[in-house]
Amino acid sequence: MIILRYALYRFMTMLMTLLLVSALIFMIINLPPGNYLTNQIAELQATGQDAGVAKAEFLRREYALDRPLVEQYFIWIGFWPGQYGFSGLIQGDFGWSFEFDQPVSEIVGQALWLTVLVNLAAVLFVYIVALPLGVLAAARSKTWVDYTSSFIGYLGLATPNFLLALILFYYGQKYLNLPIGGLMAPELEGEPMNFTKVKSILLHLIIPTFVIGTSGAAAMMQRLRANMLDELDKPYVETARAKGVRPAKLLAKYPLRVALNPFVADIGNLLPSMISGSVLVSVVLGLQTIGPALLTALKSQDQFLAGFILLFVALLTLIGTMISDVLLMLLDPRIRYGGRE
Repeated sequence: MIILRYALYRFMTMLMTLLLVSALIFMIINLPPGNYLTNQIAELQATGQDAGVAKAEFLRREYALDRPLVEQYFIWIGFWPGQYGFSGLIQGDFGWSFEFDQPVSEIVGQALWLTVLVNLAAVLFVYIVALPLGVLAAARSKTWVDYTSSFIGYLGLATPNFLLALILFYYGQKYLNLPIGGLMAPELEGEPMNFTKVKSILLHLIIPTFVIGTSGAAAMMQRLRANMLDELDKPYVETARAKGVRPAKLLAKYPLRVALNPFVADIGNLLPSMISGSVLVSVVLGLQTIGPALLTALKSQDQFLAGFILLFVALLTLIGTMISDVLLMLLDPRIRYGGRE
């Protein structure tokens, strides 16, 4: 009951935080002078294309870009009526992309779930690799196992993702015959989901998952190893050893459970950091994620497209943080968020 009440409280604070973040995103996007349409109008006027200028001016009025910034923000969110009444994010209208000349929902529709799929696979890779290697390195401290895992970790931290993507782009195709470029075979794009399409997606996920998840796995492995070594030196571990507790049970029941707290707390930051860090990887590997679209939108000041993608990443951060907080309460009975009586 306490956990359910806390989860509801965190959900409400998440909504308020998301509203504040949306205002910050909108303000930051509009910090550079002008926007996509004003820049386009200036170019058209310089070349004497009056028809293009008239169209751009019409779009400015259509999407309320000629109004004050505060009013633009509330129209974008959906709290203030625009040209055709209330039609903003909370009503399901994500706006119009001037760069691609399409609704934002059509541009990010398939890219959103592909982005989440790629990064969820990378998060699973991080935990599957980092958890056993970190525990093993701590349990076999100052042995060849520890030195080998530490070397792998430092190598993963030192290698830039885009460089690793280029290396695997070549050698993965040449020696392992792994598919490269995109997240499925070109002929399967737009087709309904079936076994062949799922198989193609899973094969195409191998290289992106490895590339995006390597640095995260290396960092988390080193952090878990350090936490475990700190716990293994404490008196309660020596007491458990003196009582004859088996080594495997001793590791799992006591130090690992305590050392996992930062491991679980990282859930909130892991997914959004991977999404932001995978932008260059998506460009190099030609992945149909939101990374290339975000890069293009920021360069051209396409505010509706950039704003929605950044808000989506912020939402993932808040959801991950809420999940990690709830899991920490379940994992460690010492953690309570209700405050002192």
